[in-house]
Parts: sequence; structure tokens; C-alpha cells
Amino acid sequence: MNKAFVKENDQDDEESLPGVPSLPPGTRNYMTRRGYEVLRLELDNLVRDERPQLVETVRWAASNGDRSENGDYIYGKKRLREIDRRIRFLIKRLESATVVTPSEQENTEQVFFGATVTVCDIDGTEEQTYQIVGVDEANASEGRISWIAPLSRALLKAREGDVIRFASPAGLREIEVVEIRYV
Repeated sequence: MNKAFVKENDQDDEESLPGVPSLPPGTRNYMTRRGYEVLRLELDNLVRDERPQLVETVRWAASNGDRSENGDYIYGKKRLREIDRRIRFLIKRLESATVVTPSEQENTEQVFFGATVTVCDIDGTEEQTYQIVGVDEANASEGRISWIAPLSRALLKAREGDVIRFASPAGLREIEVVEIRYV
């Protein structure tokens, strides 16, 4: 089939990748060393293992003849475009990364990028611990929140004992900073 009749989006910008968080314009791509290494390992896996294997599969499928009805060929080419898009994205993110090592933070009395912060509801009922990390390494279920998240922005520059007010999806909340650590 002629490519003119196939709807594809081969843009390599972040907005074209589903589920990929974007950075605010004009900001740096802060990451912890751990987050940087995870992205680096994913890139290495795609370039060294997954892509070469898929290229070989596509080559084999193409040698079988009629490509228009060859599922291995059609799926392989589509997956190859997805892998190439992800590789371009990872390269851009890693090149623009500013790696921050939390344990080297000088001002440990305030909350900055990389801090592990324990907070408590103002009534003292629920205590939670969060680490402020980069956009690509955030995972709320593991207690790692992005530095651009509303809670992180509210916590930045706070000290132990400070009461912070911020807008959460559940409405306006007040929390107290119980402990700040840099691990």
C-alpha cells in the first residue's frame, strides 16, 4: 500500500509519545543518578538487543515474498518505527539531563530536588514519605513524585515543622513537614 494512504505519526517530539510526561518550557531536565541510569539502560537495551533482533525478523519476513499480506513484516516495521521513536526520545532526554546527587546537597535543612520528605496531615492522622525526583522517574505508588508536581512545588524550600497548603485533586490540603533527608 502506498504510504500516502497510511495514517502514521513519525514525529519524535515528546507530545507524540503516549504517556510520556513533558517538561515545562525553558526548564532543565533534572534527574537523580538512579533515574539517569534507568534511562541509559533502556536505551542500551533498545540499541544493542531489541532493535537488531527486530531488524533480523523484518529482513527474514521481507525475504518471504509478498509484503502486503505478511504480518511479521507489517508488524515488524511498525514496531521498528516505535523503537526508533523511543530511541530518539531517550537520546534527547539523556543529552538534556542535569544529574543531581541528593547526598551531595549542601543545604539539608530545606527541601530541594532529590530530598526525601516525610509529611503528616495537619491533624496528625496520616504520615507519608515522598522523594522529589525527575519527571521521567516519578512513580507515586513508590513514593517518588516529580519535581513539577503540585505537592513537590509546594514543598520546595520548606523546612521541618513548616505547614504547607496546596491544591490536591481532593481539594485544598494542609500538611506539616516532619522530616527532610538527602540519601
